[in-house]
Amino acid sequence: MSTTGTGTPVKLESDGGRCLYDQVDALRAAGPAVRIQLPEGVIAWSVSRGDVVKRLLTHPGVSRDARKSVPDYRPGEILWLATWVDLESMFTAEGSDHIRLRKLIGPAFTPRRTAAMRPVIERIVAARLDALEKLPGDAPVDLRDGFCYPVPTRVICDLFGVPDAQRDAMLKVFDLVTPTDVTREESAALGEGLTRVVMELIEAKRREPGDDMTSLLLTAHEDDGDRLTEYELLSTLTLMIGAGGQTTIALLGHAVRELLGSPAQLAAVLADPARWGDVVEETLRLHPSVMHLPLHWAKEDIDLGEGVVIRAHDAILMAFGAHGRDPAVHDAPRIFDVDRADKAHLAFGYGAHFCLGAQLARLEAEVALPALFSRFPGLALAADPERLTPKRSFIGNDMQALPVWLNHGGTTAGRGTAHR
Repeated sequence: MSTTGTGTPVKLESDGGRCLYDQVDALRAAGPAVRIQLPEGVIAWSVSRGDVVKRLLTHPGVSRDARKSVPDYRPGEILWLATWVDLESMFTAEGSDHIRLRKLIGPAFTPRRTAAMRPVIERIVAARLDALEKLPGDAPVDLRDGFCYPVPTRVICDLFGVPDAQRDAMLKVFDLVTPTDVTREESAALGEGLTRVVMELIEAKRREPGDDMTSLLLTAHEDDGDRLTEYELLSTLTLMIGAGGQTTIALLGHAVRELLGSPAQLAAVLADPARWGDVVEETLRLHPSVMHLPLHWAKEDIDLGEGVVIRAHDAILMAFGAHGRDPAVHDAPRIFDVDRADKAHLAFGYGAHFCLGAQLARLEAEVALPALFSRFPGLALAADPERLTPKRSFIGNDMQALPVWLNHGGTTAGRGTAHR
């Protein structure tokens, strides 16, 4: 998988956080597409201008399916990419296969069914807040570990019927998916781990089916193997469980950090609860849970102008998260502002592959965030926001930890300025 073009490719760094944002800004300024080097020698085009990303995501000459787009592509050759590229799910499928796979999952995420999950989410959130309230009030708490992580992972595990005994092992593996500076051995172990925990779920549901999405997909597979193959079943569950949890974890953490660094905006939202949706959209714009999503391929030569031509079979790394931070799209794009009139972003994708779980993620955040600040009105950061350690990745955009003071007494002293 090589990319034609001139000049030395820019190495895409895995530092995350501010370094991730700065590198995307530099790539955007350099051209409509820039040749980059990814792990294991993969060369691709980075596309980080909002208008170009939208154009290519709906371009008939761009595909997600490497098997059908790259003559010399061999599944499994690039181990770190296997989780993203080699699965056969609606994430990589095109045309009629994509429509077929999306229809199987779609019924779980209709507006009506998503809205009906609100009481379930409220109970999960309340239980986590109860657990936090029992902790000593004189020590910092990692809010990612104690709240941002368990809420969405519990929601997605309940939705897909993951047995309690399997949850810890499964979530531990899925939490390792987005790091991008790992060895081939680590990549291989991750792939094996994902296959193992998802197959354990499938076998558990074969033995004891229930009223959950895994059982529904399993029925579709076993009633008519042409509708969902065994590998498509494995791939679809890997995609939905991974994406359904990890992205919302990051959304919650970034929203909390920004609000704690913006007391006036937090006060305005608390005074008008209808505005929590503004918080969610502005957080997704400024801190997209996914920055880059591997990979797309050109099926034909594509002229982007400015002397840049993506050749047929070239790999393309779309910077979904860059659109919301593009100065050509937004004024002062690095500033968190819930009053911003236009909060447009591509955090949930664009076009035919728009994320089915977008409304569920929004609902989780709109339930979890006001409940958190209501229960702990004195919540405050317990560390310099500039020194919060990001997860090492150029794909996901999350923090290692989010230390806070719960401040049971309700004081707001100590709130700092959030990371920009």
